[in-house]
Amino acid sequence: MASQDSSPQKQDGSGNGPKRSLRGFAAMDPQRQREIASLGGRAAHQSGHAHEFTTEEARAAGKKRHAARAGNGSSADQPR
Repeated sequence: MASQDSSPQKQDGSGNGPKRSLRGFAAMDPQRQREIASLGGRAAHQSGHAHEFTTEEARAAGKKRHAARAGNGSSADQPR
């Protein structure tokens, strides 16, 4: 049994469902989406709202991650 795609994309007019067009951000080409997203990231860094890890913070996070995995008896086969 085939399932219908419920994503809000334009359908081919075959009568299998409502016709919906892409709007806003979804209607833009991927390159334009990346440009807009990049501007948001730059703005966050300039305004001081973006967090940048220090070496000490990164080290502590790594230790915490490895300790949690070791506590679960994990192996390399298990997903992260």
